[in-house]
Amino acid sequence: MSTDTLVTLAGTTALACAPDGPRICGGDDATDVIGAALGHGVDLVVLPVRRLAVEFFTLRTGVAGAVVQKFVNYRLRLAVVGDISGHVGRSTALRDFVVEANRGGQLWFVDTTAELEERLRVEALRQDAGGR
Repeated sequence: MSTDTLVTLAGTTALACAPDGPRICGGDDATDVIGAALGHGVDLVVLPVRRLAVEFFTLRTGVAGAVVQKFVNYRLRLAVVGDISGHVGRSTALRDFVVEANRGGQLWFVDTTAELEERLRVEALRQDAGGR
């Protein structure tokens, strides 16, 4: 099993979770990742999509809500990296959830780490420009 590592993306230090780490099936599992992030003093967690239980993508299960709420409570940003098009294609509610999440700064769904790095770069430029 690989280990989680610290990475720097567009000047932001983040905890990059190992793809083959434990699956996150709910809020309690998220707490383990949150503890690791806080221990490293980062405010961004990069989580491979394969670490999320399939129930995360069925919103009525409440798994996504429980996981995301844990990150919000601890003021940690979460970036889910990987292809979720299959899940989104089967659920209008999930598609809407992803669109709304990607409009904000707390939770992002991106296909690649390069896409995440570009979003972080743009966010940093906005902050440097006074938030405009």
